[in-house]
Amino acid sequence: MGFGDLKSPSGLQVLNDYLADRSYIEGLPGVKQPLSKYGPQNVADTTTAKAVDDNDDDNDIDLFGSDDEEESAEAKRLKEERLAQYEAKKSKKPALIAKSSILLDVKPWDDETDMIKMEECVRSVTMDGLLWGASKLVPVGYGIKKLQIQCVVEDDKVGTDMLEEAIVAFEDYVQSVDVAAFNKV
Repeated sequence: MGFGDLKSPSGLQVLNDYLADRSYIEGLPGVKQPLSKYGPQNVADTTTAKAVDDNDDDNDIDLFGSDDEEESAEAKRLKEERLAQYEAKKSKKPALIAKSSILLDVKPWDDETDMIKMEECVRSVTMDGLLWGASKLVPVGYGIKKLQIQCVVEDDKVGTDMLEEAIVAFEDYVQSVDVAAFNKV
């Protein structure tokens, strides 16, 4: 009964002969029947025996990788070597230092304050992890200018509060210090 194994040349030939004078395979609508019930009545059913053989082949493959002990020992050794290489490479790599770029507005007391001397005082502030950059004088109004100065600091070593206190310590020149911009580098 049925077409037989449709994966074999003989099964395909039976199906081809059956469909030579028909446009479809007959069946009852809505009622599911076993494969052997379809097709000509004189063909032996080989699909169930073939299906059992196919299932046996699938059981031979271990998809989760339980190989024999030699390969797993080799894989374990290789994994340990690679981890050791990674740790050695990682230890040689310098630690990333967090830095920030700060733009400070340093305001004088009045228009008679010596701005060149004020900039010299600000740049005289030295700390471990502090690097001064470019500066310029920006007009505020009524002839008064403020000093706008750039610096780069290491976050772990220099805080903005420490920097502001050190600059404001020059009481003769500096009225106040504001952070105009703060960016992580």
